Parts: sequence; C-alpha cells; structure tokens
Amino acid sequence: MTSPARQRSLRDHNVSLALQVVATADRPVSRAQIAAATGVTRATASALVDELLAGEFVREVALPRRAHSGRPATGLTLATGTVAALGVEINVDYLAAMVVDLTGAVGFEELLDVDNRDRPAEQVLGDARALARRALRKASGGVVGAAVALPGLLHDDLLLAPNLGWEAVDVKQALHLPVPTTLDNEANYAALSEVNAELRSFVHISGEVGIGAGVVIDGALFRGSRGWSGEIGHLTVVPDGPRCHCGARGCLEVYAGQDVLARSGPAAIARPLGIALAGILNILDIGTVLLGGVFAEHAEALVPAIQTELDTRVLWSALAPPQVLVAGNGRRAACLGAAASVINGVLAFAS
Repeated sequence: MTSPARQRSLRDHNVSLALQVVATADRPVSRAQIAAATGVTRATASALVDELLAGEFVREVALPRRAHSGRPATGLTLATGTVAALGVEINVDYLAAMVVDLTGAVGFEELLDVDNRDRPAEQVLGDARALARRALRKASGGVVGAAVALPGLLHDDLLLAPNLGWEAVDVKQALHLPVPTTLDNEANYAALSEVNAELRSFVHISGEVGIGAGVVIDGALFRGSRGWSGEIGHLTVVPDGPRCHCGARGCLEVYAGQDVLARSGPAAIARPLGIALAGILNILDIGTVLLGGVFAEHAEALVPAIQTELDTRVLWSALAPPQVLVAGNGRRAACLGAAASVINGVLAFAS
C-alpha cells in the first residue's frame, strides 16, 4: 500500500506539473490538454486544476467556441495580482525593492540612490528592511517569499562584502522579513533576469562599484560547489597592480569598476574587461557575453573594443565567433531576477 507521505508527494508533483503546463503555454489551456500533457486522467487533471484555482495560482478564461459545439470550453492561465514575490537588492550605491506576480507583472518598484560604503551595516540593513516592508504593504497580491541580492559572498547567511566593508554580517536576521527569505549574489540574480527561450547560455557581467559575473548554462545558473562562482571582479589582470578592497593586487575591479569608468571613460576599461572575459570564455566554452549595469549604459563604446579582445584571445573564436550583447534590464536586473527566483520556485512546486 502506498504510504500517505508518498501519496502526498505524488499529488504535489502532479499539481506542480499541471501548473507548469499552464505557465509555459503561449495561450490558455484546457483541462483536457493538462491531462494529456501530464499523463493523468481527465478526472485527476480536473482535481489538480481545482487545487490551483483554490490557491489562486490560475484563473479561468473562456476559450473560443468551435462551430456547432455546445457550451464554450474553459481555459486556464496564470492568475495576475494574487501570488507574488519580493525581490530586494542591497548594493554599494543604491537599495531597491520590487514585487512581481506569477505572470511577471511588476506591482511595486522603488530604487533609492544612497552611498552605502561608509555607513554601518545595521543602518544600511535598517533602510533595506523599511523599503522591503513598504513593498510588502503595497503589494496587491499575497507575497509568498522574498529573495535578497547582495554584492558579496554568502556562507550560512553570513555576508562577506569587501566593497561595503562588511564581514560576517547576518543579513537575513537583520532584515527579519515576515516571509521565507533567500539570499544570493547580485550578479547571479541579474543573470537570471535575462534568461529567455532564445538566450540560454551566457556570461552576464554586471558593472557597479564592484564587478560580478553570473554564469548561465542551458538556462540554469552555474553557482560553483559553494555558490561563490562569478567573482570576475577579483580576477588578476596586473599581478603587481594597485591593491583592491579584497586585499589582493591588480584585480579587474581596480581597472574597470564604476569609479574608474567615471574617472577615465569607457576606453580605459574596455581592454581589461575584454582580457578577463576572454579567459572566462576559454574556460567555460560559452559564446555570449551580456553587458549589464553601467557597462550597458556605455555599450556603444565598450562592445567593439571588448569584441576585438575576444576575437583575438578566445581560442575557438575563428570557429564560432563569440558575441557581445547588451543586457536589457539595467539597474533593475538583480531585483527582477531575485523576485523571479521565488516565482520559479513556486512554479516548480506549487503546493
């Protein structure tokens, strides 16, 4: 006999499959189509849909009536303004929050420009907590979870962020949000925001005061064994160069960070960026680079120069030329990707 736990697990799995059928369809789907796609009976599919309707994950819409048919069929789409997720970003020179529903619609968005480099961690986190709670109050739907994008390395919820001067900061405890909360590097979430059906493998490089890279392979983030991958800003480009905030010398951030860009212009940072990116592409065999953050704002000057470095330094460039594209989500990318990570979790496990 199947145990209740296994029955529950199977039911959860089928509910999740049914929701994914609705979420990935480009038009409303019927209960019969859900049954066919998931391999369950029509009666079971109808029961699964009833659970999704009760949880406000989906809503019913009328399907076009066929000629000589009886009553109009009912289709299902993702519900708007019901289930939602909160994305928060704490960065060196701004704070941001965003609420996104299951369809990707943004219900709340706010970005505060503030220099956080010389501020105590508890003060910065207090402001971020106030912003997040304001977003939760103004959300039109029920927020089921939050994700926080951060400029540093995470280990057991403790943050090491050299550009903020933070070490062993318990971000989750300080924010104390009233919904389940996850943390990740801002570059990872920024990369996640750019994934779509046509763009499945790329390196997204986010230019702020620090420089981070999010690596996406076949639509999934590559995090490394401990979640610390993508710290491209601390690749050494000049071994005996100036000291970086991290304590090492000659890091990419010293030669291509936002402060250098403002001081010396795009031409000064393009070559070190191209050199570092060529090394990443040679190692990972990924053919696309996305420029995000402030790099996207200076793409007209940066793209040709970086492309030249990649064409020269990537071993396989003659066989499959790498391409440099501009990310589409700008400064909202990490917040959007953070919220999307929560929504993806909901879609993968609906109940």
